Amino acid sequence: MQLHELKPKTKRKASKRVGRGGLRGKTAGRGTKGQKARAGHRIRPDVREQLKKLPKLRGRGVGGLYTIQDKPAVVNLSILESMFAAGDTITPAILRERGAVKARKGAREVVKILGTGEVTKKFVITGCKFSAGAKEKIEKAGGSIS
Repeated sequence: MQLHELKPKTKRKASKRVGRGGLRGKTAGRGTKGQKARAGHRIRPDVREQLKKLPKLRGRGVGGLYTIQDKPAVVNLSILESMFAAGDTITPAILRERGAVKARKGAREVVKILGTGEVTKKFVITGCKFSAGAKEKIEKAGGSIS
């Protein structure tokens, strides 16, 4: 069998060309009036009619309130109290190694220490941000912040 010998499985349905002059006058086989009688008519699907009646959602769009800034990883004083001994130096890298802070791919190590819990040990903390309460409690216990 050759390509030119192939025949279609089903016969093609001849489309009816309506309104081209000739024997059909007046409505030319299109019925009467309205959208269906016009050239190039196209009727929208029913679903579209229902969708167009719904109000549009306005606002900032998807992710409109998403911040670009790196959000700091949060560590409470109670965690520092339980994980570290007196006189230890605490940095974001050490906190990540000990599992107090999860490492985030491609993000800077920004750690903020919050004042939940009590501190009895002296800590030397570098490279972290602090809440006012945490700073006060660390300095009260004799620790230093740099």
